[in-house]
Amino acid sequence: MLIPSIDLRGGRVVQLVQGRRQALAYDDVFEWVERFAAFPRVQVIDLDAAMGAGGNQALVARICRALPCRVGGGLRTPEAAARALADGAREVILGSALFTADRVNAALAESVADSCGAARVIAAVDALGGRVAVKGWRQTLDIRPEDAARQLEPWCGGVLYTHIDTEGLMRGTDMEAIRSVRDATSRRVSAAGGITTWDEIRALEAMGVDAVVGMAVYTGALVLPERDNSARPQ
Repeated sequence: MLIPSIDLRGGRVVQLVQGRRQALAYDDVFEWVERFAAFPRVQVIDLDAAMGAGGNQALVARICRALPCRVGGGLRTPEAAARALADGAREVILGSALFTADRVNAALAESVADSCGAARVIAAVDALGGRVAVKGWRQTLDIRPEDAARQLEPWCGGVLYTHIDTEGLMRGTDMEAIRSVRDATSRRVSAAGGITTWDEIRALEAMGVDAVVGMAVYTGALVLPERDNSARPQ
């Protein structure tokens, strides 16, 4: 399954390269909301909240009323995750908060699962150079992504793996790295980071992995199906 991603900064839809350089920005958020209306799931990330620079909570809630969304960015406590669900998110994505300086933060993960229901929690495991990256991808931990996915399994219904090395570069992703995470957990896995073609999306689907795509969609490199069809190429 293809999951389009809406990344928000300053009330606009943006696309960043490896979480740093802004490559694209669009003022009309709801043009994209309309274009993604046929998809069974859309990912919405509040980059401002993730970076501790304000937030787009009201806008995220409006999008959640229009689309079936999984929401992340700045969700660091059980209360924040529960609020996102109350605002209409179908699932919540937590990332850096699930890790301490050297291990998985099991206490926080368990608390979020108790508050929200584990089935509605997605653990974001971002990796750079084969190690988990946190704090806006600016710090890496001595934890392999597959180990993180395995350890977080009791408290989540899904794992979102982002391969930062290829994120936003439009050069394809690392299938073997994704496969390692897929093999490490029985939870649903979705992958992001450089996915550019329908061939990659099909290969991931054959692996049992959903594809989260941003840059390739916004640049038009990946042509979306018509709205009245399913989220697959014809």
